[in-house]
Amino acid sequence: MHDLIARANAWLAEDPDPETRAELAELIGSGDEKELAARFAGTLQFGTAGLRGELGAGPMRMNRNVVIRAAAGLAAYLKKNGTPHGGSDAGLVVIGYDARHKSADFARDTAAVMTGAGLRAAVLPRPLPTPVLAFAIRHLGAVAGVEVTASHNPPRDNGYKVYLGDGSQIVPPADAGIAAEIDAIASLADVPRPESGWETLDDAVLDAYLARTDAVLAAGSPRTARTVYTAMHGVGKDVLLAAFARAGFPEPVLVAEQAEPDPDFPTVAFPNPEEPGAMDLAFGRARATDPDLVIANDPDADRCAVAVKDGADWRMLRGDEVGALLAAHLVRRGARGTFAESIVSSSLLGRIAGKAGLPYEETLTGFKWIARVDGLRYGYEEALGYCVDPEGVRDKDGITAALLITELASGLKEEGRTLLDLLDDLAVEHGLHATDQLSVRVQDLSLIADAMRRLREQPPTRLAGLAVTRAEDLTEGTETLPPTDGLRYTLDGARVIVRPSGTEPKLKCYLEVVVPVPARTDLPAAHARAKELLEAVKRDLSAAAGI
Repeated sequence: MHDLIARANAWLAEDPDPETRAELAELIGSGDEKELAARFAGTLQFGTAGLRGELGAGPMRMNRNVVIRAAAGLAAYLKKNGTPHGGSDAGLVVIGYDARHKSADFARDTAAVMTGAGLRAAVLPRPLPTPVLAFAIRHLGAVAGVEVTASHNPPRDNGYKVYLGDGSQIVPPADAGIAAEIDAIASLADVPRPESGWETLDDAVLDAYLARTDAVLAAGSPRTARTVYTAMHGVGKDVLLAAFARAGFPEPVLVAEQAEPDPDFPTVAFPNPEEPGAMDLAFGRARATDPDLVIANDPDADRCAVAVKDGADWRMLRGDEVGALLAAHLVRRGARGTFAESIVSSSLLGRIAGKAGLPYEETLTGFKWIARVDGLRYGYEEALGYCVDPEGVRDKDGITAALLITELASGLKEEGRTLLDLLDDLAVEHGLHATDQLSVRVQDLSLIADAMRRLREQPPTRLAGLAVTRAEDLTEGTETLPPTDGLRYTLDGARVIVRPSGTEPKLKCYLEVVVPVPARTDLPAAHARAKELLEAVKRDLSAAAGI
C-alpha cells in the first residue's frame, strides 16, 4: 500500500487537470486500495487502435497526463521516421476531435505537444466526424493525424486514434514504435507544451470534404429517396445534412432528441446503432413519417446504419446486408478495382466480386487493414463500416456511405422496388448468406482468455449438426493473413470466427450460414432454415466456449 500511495502521489504531482487531480487526491485520502490498485495496475496500452478507455485519474484511465505522453511519443516517432508512411509535409500533424467529455482538451494538449516538439499542428475548427479528419490528412499532405474519439463506446470512455500520412490508421510495427517512444518519457516536465503556436483550421477543409462527396454519386442518378436520420447524440448531423443538400436529396427528417451532440448520450444505454434500443426513437419517427429508409450514424459518424420497412414495421439491416447492397450497386455502376472486407464479414462479397470479374481480398479485422489493400475500390466490415471512396477517405465513412445507400434506394424506388428486393435478388443469385453474432460483454477480462483457451484445447468438431471441416488458430497466421488472436472454423455450409474485441471488453463470435435458393419461391424456406441453423450454431458454440 505504501508503494501504491507513493506512485499515486507522483502521478498527482504531474497531473495538469484540476478535475482528475481532485479525483485522485480524494482517492488517496480515502485509502481505497482496490480502486487505486486498478488505476495503477499498469498503463493504458497504445496499440493499433491507439488508446481507448474510461475517463479518470491514473495511468490506466484516459486523462490529460496519458494523452500528453501519447502525443509526445507520436511526435518523437514522427521526427525519427520522417514520411515513410506517406504525406508530403513531414512537419504537419492534423488533429480532430468529437464532442465527448475532454475531447477538446485532449486535442489542444496534442496540438501543444506537437508544436513544442517542433512540428506544425493544425486543429479542425470544431467537433467534426472522424472521416473529415481522415480526409484532411490526405488533402493537406500531413505526415500524421490524430482523432480524439471513443466512437460508439459508453459515455464514460474516450480514445485517441492515430493515422499516418497515407490517411489510414496505424498498423504494426508503427504502433510498437510509437508505444516505445511513449514508454521512454520519464516525466511530463520533459515535454514542452507552449500555450500557442498551432493553427486552427477554418471550414476550407470541410468544404473540400463535401466537394469530394460529389465523386461518390453517379452523375444524373435518381435522388428521390426520403430518409429519417439520427446522429445518435454525435457530431454527424450538420455534415450529413450539408452533404445531402449538396447532392440534391430530400432533406432528412431528424430524430430531434438525438440530433445535437451530447457527451452524456441521454437517450441510449450505448450510443451504438447495433445495441438493443438504440434505434427505437428513429423507428418511432419513421412510423410517423413513412420514409423510404432510416439512416443512423454512430457518434463520430464513421459508421452508418440503415433500416428499412419490412412488412408492417421497421428493422435494421445487418452490416453484411448493407455491405452487399453497396457492392452490388457499385458493380452495377461499373466500378473497377479491388473489393475487400475483413475475415469476420460475409463471404457474399467475394461471390459478388467474383461474378463481376473483380479482384477480392480478405484482411484482418479493422479498417486499418482494409484501407491498405492495393487498388482498393470498395471495402466494408460487418460492424457498419464502409469505405466507398478510398481516394478521398481511406477509412470507414458514415457520411459517404449514407449518400451511396440513399442513391441506391432512390434508383430502386424509381423501379418500384426496395433494398429488400435487391437482397432477395442477391440470395437467389449467390445463395442466402445469413450472418449473426454471439457477443459477450464481461467485467472480468480473464473470462475472455478462459473461453479462448477452452476452445483451443477442445475445439468443437460439430456445430448445429454440421461437421467442422477445418479449425484454424489464427495466432499462427495463414498464407494470406498475418497472425492475430482468433479462431476460425469452417463447416459444411457455415463459418465461425471467434476473437476478443480490440476496443471493448467483449468476446465476439461471428457466424455465417449459406443456404441455397433454387428459385425466388424458395426464399421463405431458406430464411427459416438459416435462422434455425444460426440459433443452433450460437447455442453449440456458447456451450463449447463456456460462455
